[in-house]
Amino acid sequence: MINENDILDMTCLSREQIAAISEHEHIDPVSAAEMGEYLMHIHHGPQRVQQMICEDIAAALHLDDVRKARALYQTLKAFLAEHPEALRGNS
Repeated sequence: MINENDILDMTCLSREQIAAISEHEHIDPVSAAEMGEYLMHIHHGPQRVQQMICEDIAAALHLDDVRKARALYQTLKAFLAEHPEALRGNS
């Protein structure tokens, strides 16, 4: 039987990236994994994931939560290293 960990491991996103989508969209991790996997395979979808993480960084900074902003920044750096197609300006 497939469990939550199996679903999260089947995506092209890391657990941290899935968690960022989950928090941004206010959905559970499995739904976030499904959404993230879908977005990674559509036109401008990777840029949308990047935008979500950037918006979460801005929200954390607005709340003076520097620790969370740093963690999200590391998530963003890893995401862009793994998925250069997500860089703004890429088609």
